[in-house]
Amino acid sequence: MMNFIPIFPLDIVVYPGEPLNLHIFEPRYKQLIRDCIANKKDFGIPTVVDKKIGELGTRMEITEIVKEYENGEMDIRTKGSQIFKVLEIVKEIPEKLYHGAIVEYPQNITVPDNSRIAQLIQDEVKRMYTLMGVEAKFPEHKTEMIAYEIAHLVGLSREQEYELLGLFTEIQRLEYIRRHLKAILPVIQELEVMKARVQRNGHFRDLSLDDLSL
Repeated sequence: MMNFIPIFPLDIVVYPGEPLNLHIFEPRYKQLIRDCIANKKDFGIPTVVDKKIGELGTRMEITEIVKEYENGEMDIRTKGSQIFKVLEIVKEIPEKLYHGAIVEYPQNITVPDNSRIAQLIQDEVKRMYTLMGVEAKFPEHKTEMIAYEIAHLVGLSREQEYELLGLFTEIQRLEYIRRHLKAILPVIQELEVMKARVQRNGHFRDLSLDDLSL
């Protein structure tokens, strides 16, 4: 299915189901958001890659207008819904300051194919967060779209997050994250060693020459 959508390019990656809070201050985007609200329409966030609008982006639903300022600026809550592929950028829209795009929506399978892999990945990410002392940041609630929920939590670069946006089955996305976690496993293991050393600091220990392997 092809469609026209107003666009708000940003150098971030937003996944389906992900909430995103935005402060709207530029005149063109104030107009865009007001048009979307008035017409009950969504807008798109295509990811900016190397200072250019990328081929992929995410359709965003406006869920709440939190605050409106006297100068027309707004604080809004949005939520990602669908991934789209940009077919054509529409730079000139009559009487509009913002741009749009002709897009299509690739079929995106979000149902998990392997719950065991998903659980193993969740456990490993939670272990990593515990080691870093930020376990409170790990989301307790899970939907079927596990990969999207934890993609921002595993230390992916912006380029890697964008690559994951282009994977359209959950098993592919989980495998991508699994490979990344495997690559950074030595770092996680070093964190464990460092944490154990810190916990031993200040403790009385019995040492002998045998302990020193001399």
